[in-house]
Amino acid sequence: MRRITREELKGALDNGAKLTLVEALSEKHWRDGHLPGAIQIDYTEVEDRAGAMLPDRGARIVVYCANTECQNSVKAARTLDALGYTDVYEYAEGKQHWVEAGLPLVSENGR
Repeated sequence: MRRITREELKGALDNGAKLTLVEALSEKHWRDGHLPGAIQIDYTEVEDRAGAMLPDRGARIVVYCANTECQNSVKAARTLDALGYTDVYEYAEGKQHWVEAGLPLVSENGR
């Protein structure tokens, strides 16, 4: 499994790189705050929802969750690999690391 650093991810987002960010936490956590442009697929739902939400198995996908203790992104990335996705990365440090650098989250709760 390949990893991506915060600096690499931020640079890719800043440069408009074509990638899909996937938050592997519950919808509630995603609504409370997610990385800009991220979609939400709980790691337990990846197998059922990936085909509809991530139709291009060759597209670059970056999966993340809360922090290094959280294993949701690892599980989601492994599931994507098993489903035949070929360009999957894990941002292992996740949301906590992003916020600690002063980078913004997007909330869907109107906060």
